Amino acid sequence: MPKNESLKKILVLGSGAIKIGEAGEFDYSGSQCLKAIQEDGLKSVLINPNIATIQTDTRFADQVYLLPVNPEYVESIIEKERPDGIMLAYGGQTALNCGVKLEESGILQKYGVNVLGTSIKGIQKTEDRQLFKDSMRESQVPILNSKTVTNFEDAKKAAKELSYPVIIRVAYTLGGRGGGIAHNEIELHEIVERGIRASIVGQVLIEEYVGHWKQIEYEVMQDYDGNNIIVCNMENILSMKAHTGDNIVVAPSQTIDNHEYHMLRSAALRATKNVGIVGECNIQYALEPNSDKYVAIEINPRLSRSSALASKATGYPLAYMSAKIGLGYNLSELVNRITQSTTACFEPSLDYIVCKHPRWDFEKFELVNRKLGPAMKSVGEVMAIGRTFEESLQKSIRMLDIGNDGLVLNRVNGKTYNEEQIENKLTFHDDHILYNVVIALKMGFSVERIYKLSTIDPWFIEKIKNIVDIESKLKDSELGESLLWEAKKMGFSDKQIARAKDKTPDEVRDLRKKLGVLPSVKQIDTLSAEWPAVTNYLYLTYGGHSHDIEIPSDEKGIVVLGAGPYRIGSSVEFDWGTVNMVWGLQENGEKNISVVNCNPETVSTDYDICTRLYFEELTQERILDITEFENPKGIITCVGGQTANNLTLGLAEHGVNILGTSAFDVDRAENRSKFSAELDKLHIQQPRWQAFTNINEAKNFAQEVGFPVIVRPSYVLSGAAMKVVWSETELKIYVKAAADVSPDHPVVISKFMLNSLEVDVDGISNGKQVIIGAIVEHIDSAGVHSGDAMMCIPPWRLSNKIIETINEYTKKIALTFNIKGPFNLQYLVHDDHVYVIELNIRASRSMPFVSKLVKMNLISLASKAILDKPLPKIPENKWQKIHNYGIKVPQFSFMQLQGADITLGVEMQSTGEAACFGNSFHDALAKGLISVGYNLPVKGTALVTVGGDQNKQKLVASIAKLKHLGFKILATEHTAEFFEEKIGQVEIVHKISEPERKPNIADLLYERKIDFIINIPSTITLEKYVGMLDDEYQIRRKSLELGIPVLTTLELADSFVKTLEWLKDNETTKEPIEPYDKFD
Repeated sequence: MPKNESLKKILVLGSGAIKIGEAGEFDYSGSQCLKAIQEDGLKSVLINPNIATIQTDTRFADQVYLLPVNPEYVESIIEKERPDGIMLAYGGQTALNCGVKLEESGILQKYGVNVLGTSIKGIQKTEDRQLFKDSMRESQVPILNSKTVTNFEDAKKAAKELSYPVIIRVAYTLGGRGGGIAHNEIELHEIVERGIRASIVGQVLIEEYVGHWKQIEYEVMQDYDGNNIIVCNMENILSMKAHTGDNIVVAPSQTIDNHEYHMLRSAALRATKNVGIVGECNIQYALEPNSDKYVAIEINPRLSRSSALASKATGYPLAYMSAKIGLGYNLSELVNRITQSTTACFEPSLDYIVCKHPRWDFEKFELVNRKLGPAMKSVGEVMAIGRTFEESLQKSIRMLDIGNDGLVLNRVNGKTYNEEQIENKLTFHDDHILYNVVIALKMGFSVERIYKLSTIDPWFIEKIKNIVDIESKLKDSELGESLLWEAKKMGFSDKQIARAKDKTPDEVRDLRKKLGVLPSVKQIDTLSAEWPAVTNYLYLTYGGHSHDIEIPSDEKGIVVLGAGPYRIGSSVEFDWGTVNMVWGLQENGEKNISVVNCNPETVSTDYDICTRLYFEELTQERILDITEFENPKGIITCVGGQTANNLTLGLAEHGVNILGTSAFDVDRAENRSKFSAELDKLHIQQPRWQAFTNINEAKNFAQEVGFPVIVRPSYVLSGAAMKVVWSETELKIYVKAAADVSPDHPVVISKFMLNSLEVDVDGISNGKQVIIGAIVEHIDSAGVHSGDAMMCIPPWRLSNKIIETINEYTKKIALTFNIKGPFNLQYLVHDDHVYVIELNIRASRSMPFVSKLVKMNLISLASKAILDKPLPKIPENKWQKIHNYGIKVPQFSFMQLQGADITLGVEMQSTGEAACFGNSFHDALAKGLISVGYNLPVKGTALVTVGGDQNKQKLVASIAKLKHLGFKILATEHTAEFFEEKIGQVEIVHKISEPERKPNIADLLYERKIDFIINIPSTITLEKYVGMLDDEYQIRRKSLELGIPVLTTLELADSFVKTLEWLKDNETTKEPIEPYDKFD
């Protein structure tokens, strides 16, 4: 059937801020969905508070609302916009759950809004654990023995029947949130209690555990007429032991035979028919390794992280096709946009191997549990394409940007273990599992023994053994042409070969070129050569001897480097930067633009953004390979975050033309001592600092300026290994940690100024003119990493004099460093003095926020500066003339990270952010807090625990206000005494560490008798030794698991209380954002 003609306007729900389990893949799928709607001449409305994405630019959707994706807000927009249809499959679990609630409460019916794509009934059949079981039985698809329960008593009975270990899965959640594996009753109690609270229907599933079975996934497309096809099938290397989001995945599957492939394929098609999927879905199986026994684990009736991977792995634009099907088209009417010659019902076939590898950021969290299991913990992922599994795997490890050059021959090579330890490491997977397989192989373990312990299929272990064998061959044999080819086909980088041979990577590169050992550029061809491939979708491999394309000499273009995997500190805002840079260059007349990136969950890796897309590693070796092939006018490294920025110097040394700010100037800014010397010349103050290579000098400096001090390496993003240090013992530990992070650069120690305000400035310069985007003030005091702090425009505590000083300093600094392109400056304001903390000559995290609020696309202006074009006339301080307020609020994903603590410091920990605009500070803040998951209660009970007298004093006014608003105040002994005297009527509760004393905090939390917690750790002041106070940690951790808001900074507590007060008499505004201003 062709397009449904009754549709005129469509509402799309986004997924909100990036969190673990719900990341950039929904920016990619949502953008494709909006594109598909726009092409058909329909109006679209988007609700998504994630400011940092491409989809919330006003380019794809007609109206963009930066509002929380919850039933109240969505209903008010439905009432205002009156859409005909709503799409729920493009905003992850957030959009799906919201859609189910809208249907159940009759809102969709009331306004006559149709659900396009899979119906709510279909969604419930996959999400509700009991309905799913019934549906699978009807389709003759086997499932595991399990029992749905809603309380602990029933869970205990179920676990007895199934026998331990059992796995607990939570209904209607994402990324395995709240679930876990229980080996005994104690673990069962903890997981079930937590799971029932995390589920919107209060239901969990107790299921038999099959960790050693293979985990296989299929991506299915189906239209309204019931035509369906398989787009891709994938295999998880770490079997059923790890959540697919934490698993290393290969496509196509490598260890299943033809019979198993077709058995699972038919089952997938039967199941999707029965459920009534319309559009795209992902079905996940467990397959018994030694027989053809299999079970269906779950179906996701929406685009997922696996579908982003499948889409990029096959070149089949899943989200785009799925949206077209939702609009009423069927598969045979749609043409595959990438191949342009096949219809959408052609199943892709691959002549390469794709490997997806997750990126974890455990280093950033204290006390976190690194084990991998059924709850997802990774924050991002990469995808590598190669002709052998070994090549893909080693490429993917380099793409992660974690300092490793492959599986072996790294700068730091693994630990040594005894036999018992390594057996334990192989049995319980953590983020080093593949490196542990290598250690076991080197210790002489057989493939069979490693398989028995780790449940990783022997085929994969054999392949890892090939890598280990080449390593010893490289060490023992002469480096000739055939050995080079062999190593390169196995994915070894020049750096690894150089390490084995005690040479430099450049020497290896020269030898390789002399012997003609060079990579080939290949197209993604999924048509098994039955039609000619016309894709501009490329990868480099040593598994070939000819290029698939040639670039005519008159088509010299520009290469833009993307940001690689999402991680804490470098997320979707850099993808926004990459794509806007490509568009900006095109608008300024550049026709040929290539993008290099390796992250499958991005819009920048979409087939139709640029002229040529290289799905490749962002390493010096690979970028040099690409520039030798492309011979471009130049390369842009300033929009891909620190990953791309760190390549600037090395590429320039190898004769690559860097467009924008020169490598020489970037180095002057990144190198602490050079940067500092320039500031001294300009007479601009900075906190006292020094660079050190030994611990004694460091101690003397710290004593001289007085603790606390900040310790950090140079050349890093998001404060890796950055720490506020309060004592000498701590100093020793952290100086060592910082030296490990950037071994080639000295460690920098600076005075940490207590009680100062932090300010960010984003701007653009072309070497002559400087445009300031905005001056952004942090709501939290300095000492909270700028990525974790709430930010506010316009600044609300800075005097005009300070704003003038910051303006003047910013212009001086931008011109001194000859900046051509985007930059970001960070300042401290202390006792009315302005100090400079650092200068980043690249796009920053806050640029999308500034651009959208001030209606001035900074990256688009930066593209002009990079091409040496004059900047348009923009009114001076445009940002001061805006009529509304914008507040950016960080999103934390601590719930997924067992054991992680939630106090904020200078190491960044948030995984994403939301931002909302409003007519007043509290209007914007209220929407921002709700967007990242805070409940704003109207009445109830607050628990207050505050360390240090100064802090208690500062909070008196806020607590009095709460009492006035009718909240009941609970506090622990010392805090209670203090507030009782000041405001009266405070109830005493006892610490978690004293369970025999009642009333106890733990009981009150579990009984849901506390609505929010103000817990200011005493580490902010120097009164007690600044270790982790165990009890405060316990309170924060427990309340987090139960979804109760915890406010850990004075500023946040104060703003939160004032917002509650404001909401009593006011309503939040609900306006769409306005498009960027056009400048001539």
